Amino acid sequence: MAQDDTGAQPLPPPRPDAPAPSVLPPTAATALPGIPVNMAVSAQFSGARKPIKSGLVWRVLTDTADGSPMRIVARSTDPEPVFSLEPGTYVLHAAYGFASGTKRVTLGQQGLRDQVTISAGGLTLGGSIGEVPIQPAQLSFSVFVPLQGNSEGRLVVSNAKAGELIRLPEGTYHVVSTYGDSNAIQRADVVVESGKVTDATLHHRAARVTLKLVAAAGGEAFAGTAFSVLTPGGDVIREAIGAFPQVILAEGDYVLIARQEGQVFSRDFKVESGLDRDIEVLAK
Repeated sequence: MAQDDTGAQPLPPPRPDAPAPSVLPPTAATALPGIPVNMAVSAQFSGARKPIKSGLVWRVLTDTADGSPMRIVARSTDPEPVFSLEPGTYVLHAAYGFASGTKRVTLGQQGLRDQVTISAGGLTLGGSIGEVPIQPAQLSFSVFVPLQGNSEGRLVVSNAKAGELIRLPEGTYHVVSTYGDSNAIQRADVVVESGKVTDATLHHRAARVTLKLVAAAGGEAFAGTAFSVLTPGGDVIREAIGAFPQVILAEGDYVLIARQEGQVFSRDFKVESGLDRDIEVLAK
């Protein structure tokens, strides 16, 4: 259950499994040093003040005064875990995807209930051709944090899938969407707000073409043909081998070269966004 930031609330400590005969079982008022007590923690989004109910990874570390490395003493993936620890000073670390929150707390003999605030939100991505959604399996995304003087910036997430929830610190991100495995690429800047999920659809201008080498228009395709798709300037965009390989290309002008049994054939063609079609090269 989410709490406000007004401070710690006491929790009754757990009863020891096997107390020594000469020691009374601890209570909320009489817990003894060295006997574990409860520390209940939760997390909330900053600004929105909404509790975070999933996607959390908790770590509790010892807080050292002598500068020695901190040591992890407890972990949990529960949204609101209760840790049983000896009284002392600890550092709470709550990871939410690529975002996190950290807080130093003191666990007293009466136990503790506390909360960590995380400035984070969610991002889901998709793609379309016009108004037609692109199948998620045909898309991949990279997410960057823009840097000064570099609009693409630092890579945060690579090969993200369409529809996947990406948990990120709040801020502005540069998204690169790749449709297929050639040159159908779109870019956009998106804003992730704390406590909210941003749904972003990138609109591609591309089409799927099927490459064929035929003896006559509409004829049967030759098997084992090696195809190369080039820009008008001669840059190779895609190569494929087969009777009728399929290639996804950004709209624009291209040159198709087909090689079969030592012979080379070519033709110019144009890709129009959303128009999937066959591109035939005549073997003559």
